[in-house]
Amino acid sequence: MDELLLDFSIPKYDLEISPPVMNAAGTLGYAPQSSDLVKFDRLGAFVTNPVSLHPRTPASARTSQPFPGGFLLHSGYPNPGLRSVIKQYATRWARSTLPVIVHLLVHQVEDVQPMVSQLEGREGLTGIELGIPPDCEPGQAVEMVGAAVGELPLIVRVPMERAGVFTSVLTESSLAAISLAPPRGALLDQQDQPVRGRLFGPAVFPLALAAVQEVIDMGVPVIASGGVYKQRQIEALLGIGATGVQLDSVLWSLGDIWG
Repeated sequence: MDELLLDFSIPKYDLEISPPVMNAAGTLGYAPQSSDLVKFDRLGAFVTNPVSLHPRTPASARTSQPFPGGFLLHSGYPNPGLRSVIKQYATRWARSTLPVIVHLLVHQVEDVQPMVSQLEGREGLTGIELGIPPDCEPGQAVEMVGAAVGELPLIVRVPMERAGVFTSVLTESSLAAISLAPPRGALLDQQDQPVRGRLFGPAVFPLALAAVQEVIDMGVPVIASGGVYKQRQIEALLGIGATGVQLDSVLWSLGDIWG
């Protein structure tokens, strides 16, 4: 794959990553590490697992449900909290050969600024990815983004199925790019009860492609993700104007997206 420049050309929030491919939040842990399955030299940046201000325990009804073309995952995004993550991984971020982007998991505006202030000035950090909650109102999202503005370039991850809605209210915000969270859906469990969660797998790609095109048409830089399992899909997304591409569940498979 040719090395292309990922250039977020918004004043003050320039972020250059080459090549323009990275992992998605929640796929590879909190810091880069040696792996026989992941070709880290093909990535332009490393995105951490979602980190909340305070520790989060796993969801009480954790599940992974397959469906044709993918699977539904419900985990609750368990994590030890930002203070513990910094204590354990800050040294590895500083030593990383890949630029590190910390993904912030937030549910209220008041949590955003204290989290950002703990990350600014950390060696090895290239940016912040702010995850907008799936049930967030657009006005609240604007407040969250405003609270996250600081020294580090800001990527805002919005729910894929509401990408246009959130992008429309964030066009004037000081952000480097929009990225896409996995779409959410529901499946029946073994007791025929609906289980909600995030959707992964090749079947997600048509939704991702439509969301990416919608954001591009609004004139906002977008980092694509969702259902990307083939090199030609990466090239297609970059070809229609995506600024970069994040890989999610393909990184958990034994397949090689680069051939």
